[in-house]
Amino acid sequence: MNPAAGKSVNRGVAPVTYGQGERPPRGDYGRARADYTCEQDIGRYTAADHDTYRRLYARQLAQLPGLACDEFVAAVQQLGAPHRIPAFDAISERLVRATGWQIVGVPGLIPEEAFFSLLAARRFPVTDWIRRPEEFDYVVEPDVFHDLFGHVPLLFDPTFADYMQAYGAGGLKASRLEACELLARLYWYTVEFGLIATPQGLRAYGAGILSSAGELPHSVRSTAARRVAFDLQRLMRSLYRIDTFQSTYFVIDSFQQLFEATAPDFTPVYREVREAVARDGLIEPGAVRPGEREFSV
Repeated sequence: MNPAAGKSVNRGVAPVTYGQGERPPRGDYGRARADYTCEQDIGRYTAADHDTYRRLYARQLAQLPGLACDEFVAAVQQLGAPHRIPAFDAISERLVRATGWQIVGVPGLIPEEAFFSLLAARRFPVTDWIRRPEEFDYVVEPDVFHDLFGHVPLLFDPTFADYMQAYGAGGLKASRLEACELLARLYWYTVEFGLIATPQGLRAYGAGILSSAGELPHSVRSTAARRVAFDLQRLMRSLYRIDTFQSTYFVIDSFQQLFEATAPDFTPVYREVREAVARDGLIEPGAVRPGEREFSV
């Protein structure tokens, strides 16, 4: 039985978020089903909405060379024609054939258990609204462009697709251990804002970076950001902000390193992290601790 059954019921209320910020999540949660999914009303997108998507897509595509990891660059073409917001069903048809995943619409950020349950079932939630014109350069929470362009391409990669399903299953367990906030930090600093070291230099694989025109060059090249070697427990103690560029990024040596670090049972990890927090506190964004391996640009 699904551990979250009967618990992740949508009552028209937006979820609580862990990141530091001053704006609450937006979205029409009243139209969502009990699992927080909703139908994509493709007909309600205006010509201006499609043009926003087209311009965002063109700008990000032009930035990928030399900044995005090769796996992402190879997969982004799977999104199809970039001139208008695509139908989720059309992408799902290709995705199911490739890795057994599909995408489903959601009104915005959703609660942890609802999110984990969808991932465990190989269903990736995609926000169905698009940012306003004044948010063209930066939007606080995920919109349809962030979710489609940033997240979906790597779901066509079999290894990454399997990892995301395993993460969802681990999240359901974390909810029973009251450790969702610790796991949320892992997701934030890897799936959303992760960097990978390659023979050609640092490259982005996190969706929050890859879908942002400003954060993509900032994360890889800016001397204002700190880049610290991936360490699971350190990462789970690290606070983050949701309304500005990250001041710290965690760098993996390979996707295999990430998968192996997150494969074991996290029960003892959560206990050790809590002990470290009780002893030494949480780590603020931008902080680098003595002895940590940093990457220069």
